[in-house]
Amino acid sequence: MSHRFWISMGILGAAIAVVSLSAVAGQAPKSAAPAKAGEKATAAPKAVKAPPAAKGWAPPKTPWGDPDLQGVWNDATSTPLQRPNELSGKDILTDEEAADFQDETARNLSRDRRDGGPEADVNRAFNEYWMDARRLKITEDKRTSLIVDPPDGRIPPQVTLPPERQKARAARAEANARFNAGLPENYTDFSLPVQCIIRTDSPPYLPTIYNNDFHIFQSPGYVVIAPEMIHSSRIIPLDRRPHLGKNLKQWLGDTRGHFEGNTLVIETTNFRTDDGVTFQGSNPATFHITERFTRVSPYQVNYEFTIEDPATWTRPWTARIPWIKIDPEEQMYEYACHEDNYDIVHFLTGARKREKNGETMPQRPVTGAGFQER
Repeated sequence: MSHRFWISMGILGAAIAVVSLSAVAGQAPKSAAPAKAGEKATAAPKAVKAPPAAKGWAPPKTPWGDPDLQGVWNDATSTPLQRPNELSGKDILTDEEAADFQDETARNLSRDRRDGGPEADVNRAFNEYWMDARRLKITEDKRTSLIVDPPDGRIPPQVTLPPERQKARAARAEANARFNAGLPENYTDFSLPVQCIIRTDSPPYLPTIYNNDFHIFQSPGYVVIAPEMIHSSRIIPLDRRPHLGKNLKQWLGDTRGHFEGNTLVIETTNFRTDDGVTFQGSNPATFHITERFTRVSPYQVNYEFTIEDPATWTRPWTARIPWIKIDPEEQMYEYACHEDNYDIVHFLTGARKREKNGETMPQRPVTGAGFQER
């Protein structure tokens, strides 16, 4: 495929960071005292009250008695991970505000728009046919952020990173810039998502522009979560066996689960130390995520996750995302991801040819990080 196509794909994926994840740059005020690298977070996560189950409805059980979470669910929404600065202090929108916010967001996200000139047209990449239409809707409870703790709806401030981590982040940013400019030095400039190793199948699960389905299977003693995006399935034992030894690391981490009432609780540690494995450059050695799945109606599972990483953030934080049951007539197809691996030789050959033609890195950063960062 052409270099221009891949730049377009990069800008397509950038919508994830801009809309669904919100910019980390405008994080919570710095009034919270930052912890030093390696210290424990200064505040423990508060218990966040989840919405009650539908009145008069009892969650179904599997034949062996576990809460039944099986089916294909979709987590797409335009509600941002972090509360926009202009909505600071506002947790829930009124009906009128929600309608306006949803209309404005849907317009901003639309891939059918042709305003802004040729570059904007190309940057929107394809059209709405290829996108998940469900992503244009805000959550039914009209929250202004998916984050429910801290109360300001923002990712907590980061701790001061040690020089080696700052250096690693800068090196990754330079590698991304070279790739987006079509001038990668070698295959290590290709991020893990670009290499089809992991993408949005590594926790936490966050809504994106397409492929937002998840298939949950259950059997006695196990739960399996198969994301639509890329090719992995998390096979989660429920027998409270211990985690793997600390020296055995995995792309998706090591997950153990159990039921607390009607809620499936899963905890994951032991992530590989490769750059980009854990969320937003957090430290794989200290990154710990607890996920909770609670079925609240025949058509909805609440997915909630709490991230703790005292080497990255000053305190733990929690987000909640509704997973909506999709039409049984729909089918989740296999997502085969390997073309970038096959094309590495073409990317590198093209880069060397551009260099011979005198091309150099642009003076300003190339926009559109694609699937470069989680």
